[in-house]
Amino acid sequence: MSEALSETDIETLRRGAMGAGLLVSVSDRGFFDTFKEAGTLAKHVSAARGGSASSVVRQIAERRGMGFGVTSSPQEIESGTLDALRSAVALLEQKAPDEVSAYRAFVLDLARSVASAAPGGDEVEAATVAKIETALQESQQVRQQA
Repeated sequence: MSEALSETDIETLRRGAMGAGLLVSVSDRGFFDTFKEAGTLAKHVSAARGGSASSVVRQIAERRGMGFGVTSSPQEIESGTLDALRSAVALLEQKAPDEVSAYRAFVLDLARSVASAAPGGDEVEAATVAKIETALQESQQVRQQA
């Protein structure tokens, strides 16, 4: 069903997913930790590229780039990521509902992997993962209230 997704849709999905990993990384910055977390993010995406059962997750993993510039502030990364995640879930619910749970799982697994890549910062990173989880659920909550 992912053929219904446009290039812009895939880019929104990717911005949310990659932004989630980046957001966890910048939530507790440490010079050496950043390298470990970036390596973990890259490994997670590489594994999804070749091994995900979800065609949407594979499409996201095949792309390059983070969706954010090197000069993006942590606040810009947070707002951009959370907005992209909400938009991503909403568009999947509309265009490829069978892919929503795979996308949510991919994003949360990626964020949790990055959070556990380096010691320290556990409370801050856990709070960031919770924000990501909330953003991924918000579209579903709105639909249930309607």
